[in-house]
Amino acid sequence: MDKLGKLNRILDDLGSCLLAFSGGTDSSFLLQVAYRRLGGNLLAVTADSPTYPAQELIFSKELAKRIGARHRVIRTGELKQRSFYSNPKERCYYCKKELFGRLKKMARRLKIKHVIDASNITDKDDFRPGERAKKELGIRSPLVEAGFSKQEIRRYSKAMGLTTWDKPNLACLASRIPYGRMITSELLSRIGRGEEFLQGLGLRQVRIRDYGDLCRIEVPVSQISRLIRRRVLVVERLSKLGYNYITVDLQGYRTGSMNQIRR
Repeated sequence: MDKLGKLNRILDDLGSCLLAFSGGTDSSFLLQVAYRRLGGNLLAVTADSPTYPAQELIFSKELAKRIGARHRVIRTGELKQRSFYSNPKERCYYCKKELFGRLKKMARRLKIKHVIDASNITDKDDFRPGERAKKELGIRSPLVEAGFSKQEIRRYSKAMGLTTWDKPNLACLASRIPYGRMITSELLSRIGRGEEFLQGLGLRQVRIRDYGDLCRIEVPVSQISRLIRRRVLVVERLSKLGYNYITVDLQGYRTGSMNQIRR
């Protein structure tokens, strides 16, 4: 049995599911497949949080509507919890515990059997404290169970006609802030606005790592020259956001680069 067939069988066995839906490549693929198998027995839920760019919430609503799946939005409160906003190394654990705790309660109230997420086997390559919260709460990960990698999800998504097949990797905006530095809604907004501006210059995969008055910009190595060519405009805009020192990481974009300090 191929992986898609295995995924279909897993979803059939689950019966009814509440999907944590971010609108990224992985969760969009799972939403499409799960909706085809489960129909009205699937509910997609997106978190409205300052830790994610506002445009992603709009995108999630539009995509769920286009697919035809039931969709709800909840407001999460991780920024009210010191265990999160104090930004410890286990920050992701507290964030996921807040989110999936809320989703479990919603599923019980609506008599939905399972809460699922769109983690894949490639995610295991990075430091992810949130996995512990998922295990504690009994969250299922059908893409992991079926053995899907990120590359395979993109390939299947393209074949299915999903526009998200080549969407840049998403990550919580708090992941741009060094551990131990306080997370605030203002800081997250500054990072989000800065990244949105850079994306508007045609730099699709962007990270602004925030160190106070200094920022470290990560883009794929192939796009560094494009970034440098727009240097004057970039400096002007990011300076207005409060960055006095604006740097470019010559190693280029890489997932979890802030975790390298931890190691």
